[in-house]
Amino acid sequence: MTESIPTAEISADFVSVRAAVVETLGIEDRAETIDATTPLSTVPELDSLAVLELVVELEQRFGIVVEDDDITAEVFETVASLTSFVAGKLESAESVS
Repeated sequence: MTESIPTAEISADFVSVRAAVVETLGIEDRAETIDATTPLSTVPELDSLAVLELVVELEQRFGIVVEDDDITAEVFETVASLTSFVAGKLESAESVS
């Protein structure tokens, strides 16, 4: 069972979100080729099932809840857009706490 980490101790930065993407997709050998502006649509491993696996990983890693309506092409456009999304979810969770 995964231990819950208080939101204040988690930050969504590019490196941590990229790590989640790389580990979930199993592309460790190409991690350095993924930068903030790399279109995720060009990563062949990111199919519809992988998107769902990545959502679960982000939820567990960052302690956020991703709603179905949150899963859009804009959110998953780049690692930068995904990082912004996760950071926004963390900020929302902090303001509710």
